[in-house]
Amino acid sequence: MVNRVLEAIGSTERHCSIAEIQHALVGGLKVQDLTAAYLGAIHASDLNAFITICDERAMQQARDADRLIAALGAQAFVSRPLLGIPIGVKDNIAIAGVLMTCASKMLENYVPPYTATAIKRLEDAGAIVLGKLNMDEFAMGGSGENSAYGLTRHPVDKTLVPGGSSSGSAAAVRGGLCVAALGTDTGGSIRLPASFCGIHAIKPTYGTVSRFGLVAFASTLDQIGPMTRSLVDAELMLGVMSGRDQSDMTSIDYTYEPIPEPDFSKLRIGVPEEYFGLMPDIEAKVLDAMAWFESKGAQVQRVSLPHCHAAIAVYYLVAVAEASSNLARFDGVRFGSRLDGVFEGARALFGPEVKRRIILGTFALSARGTTSYYKQANYVRAQIREDFERVFQQVDLIIGPVTPTGAYKIGAQMSDPLQMYLNDFYTIPANLAGIPALSVPAGKVGELDVGLQVMAPWRQDALAVAAARVFDKEFLHGRI
Repeated sequence: MVNRVLEAIGSTERHCSIAEIQHALVGGLKVQDLTAAYLGAIHASDLNAFITICDERAMQQARDADRLIAALGAQAFVSRPLLGIPIGVKDNIAIAGVLMTCASKMLENYVPPYTATAIKRLEDAGAIVLGKLNMDEFAMGGSGENSAYGLTRHPVDKTLVPGGSSSGSAAAVRGGLCVAALGTDTGGSIRLPASFCGIHAIKPTYGTVSRFGLVAFASTLDQIGPMTRSLVDAELMLGVMSGRDQSDMTSIDYTYEPIPEPDFSKLRIGVPEEYFGLMPDIEAKVLDAMAWFESKGAQVQRVSLPHCHAAIAVYYLVAVAEASSNLARFDGVRFGSRLDGVFEGARALFGPEVKRRIILGTFALSARGTTSYYKQANYVRAQIREDFERVFQQVDLIIGPVTPTGAYKIGAQMSDPLQMYLNDFYTIPANLAGIPALSVPAGKVGELDVGLQVMAPWRQDALAVAAARVFDKEFLHGRI
């Protein structure tokens, strides 16, 4: 087991679960050796998945974990279910004393004095933070190419993008640079890179995980979620992070707890009509999934989300308006760097995609734009939410594709932002409605990984994961 754990580090085709690693730790594997091996893999990697590597901090956490295991043995994992597990953290989530850049030159020297609630809960559970992961600047982008610190490369084919904005998180998990990672999802930024890289990811119900310590992009849409090689590991992390937080008034009193395999004979699954007409090979994967659920006894039916065709337009009004407001604080006075000591030039440090969205958002919030665009967008957003509520009176879960395509070549869409925005067509509706959605590997199209998206009603995260867990085990086990 010890050899298997060490051999898995840095591998793109093998991995060990949290339970397997902890079994090895009880059996004699040292957390310090495990952590040092992961840190070595990170330093040797050419994926550019990490912006900041926390060598000394991680090794101190490892020494503390070894002492605890030596004293308590297996009992140490009872109150600390993530003890000794090396993870990565997207670089828009704060850790006291650790550089946080949001992949922007605007924050290249910013060290937060506080730790995000999600991170505190993970570290209290024994997780070891290896470092801060690369991303699209301020989480604005879908490819991983919009970082001021260089693009993240796909862990299987370095000529491809890994997806974004949680690019470093997906690449590090699939590339064997950490056991698990945190990403953030505003319009698909956890699920899209998970689909491209062939891993698992959960965007929980809005409010399930505290946003305290997360640098806001669009406050009514953002959620922190786990990205892992197995759904069981993702569930464990989500359970630790979830729950009400007095520091975040949008958090809800909901603690995630896994549920057993559902009775598929009583499960009703909807597939939106509007989610078809995509790339034939990806559509075939959705049809395969439909057939599998039917073979388990589930009732699968076509449903309609008639307003989802407007989701992209709604999102790119609501999200950019909120981004414009949130990013106003980065003016070189309150937060952010100055450009050659000049306050007025501070925002020149933003990259082109961030500037584009700030301009769009500022217009949407202008006297003319608020009436003509922003209010109308929120009206349609309410209709999208009502579509889901209506459909969930007919079915228990909704399945469909995560993205219209698999991973594409680096640079292929950089000159066409609209095409990149359209990659989020299937993921954005869940954010607008605030419902849980996850990405589970659905196989390959050629050499490219593609994911299946599973959505559930508000606070029914566990049902979606339970069904996907069986799908992953029985339909896809061993394919990655």
